[in-house]
Amino acid sequence: MALIVQKYGGTSVGSVERIQAVAQRVCKTVIAGHSLVVVLSAMGKTTDGLVKLAYEISQNPNSREMDMLLSTGEQISIALVSMALQELGHPAISLTGAQVGIVTEADHTRARILHIETQRIQRHLNQNKVVVVAGFQGITRTEELEITTLGRGGSDTSAVALAAALHADFCEIYTDVPGILTTDPRLVPEAQLIDQITSNEMLELASLGAKVLHPRAVEIARNYGVPLVVRSSWTDEPGTWVISPAPRPRALVNLEIARSVDEIEFDTNQAKVSMLRVPDKPGVAARLFGEIARQNVDVDLIIQSIHEGNTNDIAFTVMAPILKKAEAVAQAIAPVLRSQKATENEEAEVMVLPNIAKVSIAGAGMIGRPGVAAKMFATLAEAGVNIQMISTSEVKVSCVIDNADCDRAVASLRTAFEIEEDKGNLTLPPSLPPSLPHSLSPSLPHSLPPVRGVALDMKQARLAIRQVQDRPGTAAKIFGLLAEHNISVDMIIQSQRCRMMNGIPTRDIAFTTARIDAQVAQKMLQQSAAEYGWGEVVLDNDIAKVSIVGAGMVGQPGIAATMFEALSQHQINIQMIATSEIKISCVVAQEEGVKALQVIHTAFGLAGSQSIQVPA
Repeated sequence: MALIVQKYGGTSVGSVERIQAVAQRVCKTVIAGHSLVVVLSAMGKTTDGLVKLAYEISQNPNSREMDMLLSTGEQISIALVSMALQELGHPAISLTGAQVGIVTEADHTRARILHIETQRIQRHLNQNKVVVVAGFQGITRTEELEITTLGRGGSDTSAVALAAALHADFCEIYTDVPGILTTDPRLVPEAQLIDQITSNEMLELASLGAKVLHPRAVEIARNYGVPLVVRSSWTDEPGTWVISPAPRPRALVNLEIARSVDEIEFDTNQAKVSMLRVPDKPGVAARLFGEIARQNVDVDLIIQSIHEGNTNDIAFTVMAPILKKAEAVAQAIAPVLRSQKATENEEAEVMVLPNIAKVSIAGAGMIGRPGVAAKMFATLAEAGVNIQMISTSEVKVSCVIDNADCDRAVASLRTAFEIEEDKGNLTLPPSLPPSLPHSLSPSLPHSLPPVRGVALDMKQARLAIRQVQDRPGTAAKIFGLLAEHNISVDMIIQSQRCRMMNGIPTRDIAFTTARIDAQVAQKMLQQSAAEYGWGEVVLDNDIAKVSIVGAGMVGQPGIAATMFEALSQHQINIQMIATSEIKISCVVAQEEGVKALQVIHTAFGLAGSQSIQVPA
């Protein structure tokens, strides 16, 4: 039968009764003939209590001692669950991260897994024991054998890494919700359960704040082709399957820090349409992309930059053969969008750039690594390639450049990221391994719904750098500085409006980042302004980012229009837009964030007929 890794979160083992219920579930799986590794979090709020104790002792606890302290929480859970299993008559053994051989970096409180020495687990499995492992922790292979912890979501990460190292048939994540939902049920009680989702979609949703799975766990599952299922600890419902494409061959050494980029992609069959100085008010994007959808024009990237005065710019890319059709739509709607009070110099203007290319780096290893995007920008700068547009997601960073620069850009990126030239399409469609028990296998859909989920991030801030020199190397300098300070960025928008400053063309660049990093980023960038020649750095903390995610939106012209129209109908102004192939994100005012999430969720028909109950 199957080798299964099961992970139970803190609420699932939060009391003696719940521990006994977990033991019963584990026994049921073993009786069915499966081999089992169980990964546990600390009981209930144990970790929070330990953190509180530490800060009562010290305002700035030593990170090594924090790891020593916090690692004790999971040891309580594993010992109690092993005892409960033994009481039910099933052999079981509890093992800490160190005993199980989870080897990590020597980076306290946020270590990444290097490899897992599986011999001891295999020996106990061969003895028909249930192996109960402490999640969230590992050990270094330095001379001191230091205990480390993996940071937030560490038990998820431990479980999926163990599944990869053991070549398990699949990994089950048991939690206090029935699976992955279309949005946060605390904000939208009618949120629906998703029966299955691709790992790329899950990476986006997890990174946007869906807390059921940590992005690091999904990253490992995608890289190593581990099928994941998220289920409720309280029911026998099937939950949500997270399905990954067949992975490229990848060593289990340096498991979490190996190659961050798997592919270099490019498309030379693109053109760009920019609309400058459109009114900064609700409904503008809805009217533009509504008409584009009605004309059946398929759009690739969309960006809307920060406002300047009472106007801003919107740009989008299309396939070159339909450029004339896209330009005609933009020219026809431009007069409608012009402000009645606009002067001749302020009127909306359509600009077309036919000879462009899109180059992208792709891979699931970019999560939380700000240096990856910075390395891409620096590589293009060293090759003398100027960046015209930037699009970011959890699995891809894309840059629009001149078509003539494409070959040089691709060659430089392949060298920088050590990627061999593709010999054809090696990525297979998402599928489950044939070894899965038939009763546990989901049926794969013939087609993907265009939108799988809607997410809201209320913890971001926006920084805008005015008058940045429009030349190769500028983005590399900005995001290289941020990477040096370990500051990750999300949306990156480069304005389409160009201004001459002392004979040098300049544009504005805006990006979003975690609010806790925003002031440090602003101060650091402002201090560098004189050296690098850019202007004021403006910070706005009062924003929210609402996003839709769905692999099925590719080739669906009306998806963006539906999102923008939903916001327009409720007079919610869009401040920024950024897209990737499977995600559209809009920045709105913070006070309108929840409302924006709710109206978009409704607009795509994601509301179910029954409310999802979330345990207290």
